[in-house]
Amino acid sequence: MNTPAHTEKQLITVDIDEAIATLTLNRPEKRNALSMHFVRQLQACFEALPSSVRVVILNGAGAHFCAGLDLSELSETDAGGGMQNSMLWYEAFAKVQFGRLPVIVVMQGAVVGGGLELAATAHVRVAEDSAYFGLPEGQRGIFLGGGGSVRVTKLIGFSRVTEMMLTGHVLNATEAHAIGLVHYVTPAGEGMRKARELAARIATNAPLSNYAILSVLPLIAEQPMSHGLMTEQLIAAITQGAPEAKERVHAFLEKRADKVGLAVNP
Repeated sequence: MNTPAHTEKQLITVDIDEAIATLTLNRPEKRNALSMHFVRQLQACFEALPSSVRVVILNGAGAHFCAGLDLSELSETDAGGGMQNSMLWYEAFAKVQFGRLPVIVVMQGAVVGGGLELAATAHVRVAEDSAYFGLPEGQRGIFLGGGGSVRVTKLIGFSRVTEMMLTGHVLNATEAHAIGLVHYVTPAGEGMRKARELAARIATNAPLSNYAILSVLPLIAEQPMSHGLMTEQLIAAITQGAPEAKERVHAFLEKRADKVGLAVNP
């Protein structure tokens, strides 16, 4: 089913196919540049997804995933307004990264500035070989304002982010894969096929396990080891005590479930 965002302009299209929702940034004439209105629609779309959805694919219409912030909105913004705008981005992006649903992002063409900040909120990142990644804020006289100084830095380290912002260094898909910015690289036109394959696999996971992976792993990463181990044992006990987990373990022990590596392709 196709469910448009309920606003005057359909900046994001939502297509739901059973357990998989595909959200498409739909401003190709602007290379899917993110206005504040666009960001609000993104948040609204994630909040409106029905409980039947188990995984989300996020992509961009046209030749580019997202060219970043719509710079036309900066000309009249003062410091206070800029901080409020960043808070709006943080709130919307939190719905992507810390919501109940795993998110796979498919990227082609430009993934720069705010587009890279958005991509960094996803849990699995698929890049077609046309994708390129940059943080041009240094050349624009501005700074990251959508959470990228935190999220992108956690993915590739502050030294790489520093170099990209200072020099305008643009990474191609192969380079981005080598440093852990993306998980998969595909030929042109194959990104969605790969994403659907991954989404179908993720959708079969127990919801409580997916929740733990999305919400608890990031928390553990921020904790000292002793705290992290305590958090781990608590969530392990909770997940393994769930009825669905017990059934899945019994299925494995009774040889009704596939062994690791036998049912999936690398």
